[in-house]
Amino acid sequence: MAQSVTHPRLRRELGLIQATSLAITDMVGIGPYITIPLFLATMGGPQAMLGWLVGALLAFCDGLVWAELGAALPKAGGSYNYLREAYGPRSAGRWLSFLMVWQIIFSAPLSVASGSIGFADYLRYLAPGLSTGEVRLVAALFPLFLVAILSRRVGVIGGISVVLAAGVLGGCLWIILAGVPHFSAARLTAFSPHAFRMNWIFFAGLGHATLYALYDYFGYYNVAYLAEEIRDPGHVIPRAIMGSILIVGALYVLMTISFISVIPWPKLLASKFVASAYIELLEGATAGKLMTVLLLWIAFSSVFSLLLGYSRIPYAAAEDGNFFRVFSRLHSKGGFPYVSLITLGVIASLFSLGNLSEVIGSLIAVRVLIQYLPQTIGFFILRVRAPKMERPFRMWLYPIPGIISLLGWLYVLATAARRSLMFAVAVLAVGTAAYLVRARKRGEWPFKTV
Repeated sequence: MAQSVTHPRLRRELGLIQATSLAITDMVGIGPYITIPLFLATMGGPQAMLGWLVGALLAFCDGLVWAELGAALPKAGGSYNYLREAYGPRSAGRWLSFLMVWQIIFSAPLSVASGSIGFADYLRYLAPGLSTGEVRLVAALFPLFLVAILSRRVGVIGGISVVLAAGVLGGCLWIILAGVPHFSAARLTAFSPHAFRMNWIFFAGLGHATLYALYDYFGYYNVAYLAEEIRDPGHVIPRAIMGSILIVGALYVLMTISFISVIPWPKLLASKFVASAYIELLEGATAGKLMTVLLLWIAFSSVFSLLLGYSRIPYAAAEDGNFFRVFSRLHSKGGFPYVSLITLGVIASLFSLGNLSEVIGSLIAVRVLIQYLPQTIGFFILRVRAPKMERPFRMWLYPIPGIISLLGWLYVLATAARRSLMFAVAVLAVGTAAYLVRARKRGEWPFKTV
């Protein structure tokens, strides 16, 4: 008698605590500890902290878009599914969802690489004798190490994420609590002359500060990529997204206040190890080294979550027949998309040989142009096209947060560096060309005849 063949499937093993932990560890990576000097430089002083607030507002409004879409369409791949459904799975939605996966092949490894580079750079604080080549080698090997860690059941990974999140929050709280006795209103208000003159320079600087802030906030949506592995996604996804944004936003503001209160902002601009130097100044060299170890933990935690979430996107597209079929393969025992995981890890390893400062602007421009902006527009389209769709969570104060999100993404693009924007347009153009060649061969939109 023939036996039925059972194919491995994604398992729903993540609850609210695990999902929120993954979002927090994704957001609070090494980013803020290496971008705060760049962040302050955008506006030439503490007034750049406005960027945290503008970034938090944009992230919160965009988070409400993700929360409604994630609860209504709880499938692996996140934006891939939202764009397909909003614009039509047999029309423009097929093109935009393909572009979503296309840009992930570039942007996801760049995100992972940024954490890997940050990890390797802070390692130099503990081992100053490391050469530049050795630091780059560590950065390149780091994503491959993560691939090995992530090659297991998601239930086990969910437990690991809670432990990692404890370290992430512990590092932030240490910085904040150490700075409380040294709070200095004078240093926080040591603004440069004409700091608040409302001209194009102010708004351009604020745009750049917001860009760095968003780089540090990005990750709140990571749980949407894991929707098919989350229990009760309609309840868990919105709460994990909004909760993580509120927690991390408060931590970033308090951390920046602590840094500026202890180290005058002009000195912060030249610091390469801002958190380690801060703790060493307050509590001594041993404490500074211990903080560095914790920062390495934080960098590990962030890249861990990034690689986990992004590996599900090519898998979801391949399952839908809109990407290379090999990416749909799941591990026979662990039930995870191993081809996607290994591919992104290897590409991230190569990107980790580059320079961190060169990827941040381009990374954000690509994401905003190809993913976030079309998704926000698609959110409104889906409200009109499918008003009766079951929505376990609905955007608060609709449509105001969606409009703020839309205008915010346009502002980020308008103030982005020219080279970053050109790179994003190039990724869009090449991806569209690749889609059209593939669609013509397969007789899909816009070549399919009705």
